[in-house]
Amino acid sequence: MPSLLYGGSFDPPHRGHVELARRAKEELGAERLTVLVSADPGHKHVDTPAEVRLRLARAAFPGEDVLLDEHARTIDTLRAHAEWSDPVFLIGADEFCDFSSWKEPDEVLRRTRLGVATRPGFPRERLERVLARLEQPQRVLFFEIEPTPVSSRELRARLAAGEDVTAEVPSAVAEIIRAEGLYLPSSGYTSPA
Repeated sequence: MPSLLYGGSFDPPHRGHVELARRAKEELGAERLTVLVSADPGHKHVDTPAEVRLRLARAAFPGEDVLLDEHARTIDTLRAHAEWSDPVFLIGADEFCDFSSWKEPDEVLRRTRLGVATRPGFPRERLERVLARLEQPQRVLFFEIEPTPVSSRELRARLAAGEDVTAEVPSAVAEIIRAEGLYLPSSGYTSPA
């Protein structure tokens, strides 16, 4: 059974993140999931401290390994964890379409397989174009998930405006956000990025 790796900024983690992980475990026959909260994502700016995002991710993924990832790039994370034996790194289809812009994408595929979550109606030709540029396209596994029309960016904006997002985030995450007043303008963690 493969072990799964799921990285991101999780700012904040939402039901779409949880559903992607659940479907991946189901579709790929995995029991273990390691959630990697990026301390300093290389592809985007975050204002919310890593420790806060780590706490939120632990609330969103109870019973899973949730670790702080100090590396900005996936390849550096994989090099730092040689103990991971041929894991499957989970990403969404949109992110996969940008995979060739990652640092050393073919080396990433030598060290991990990619589990790519697609949604109904996602253009297959976009995925095929990326596959055609890879040295080992057979190391990419696709599985389908139902679309979840929510993004962390949108949630931060709604929270900053004082809106209720309890339907879009796991209840334990909603409780921490509410109790600590996270993502309110006074918290300083309202970056639109």
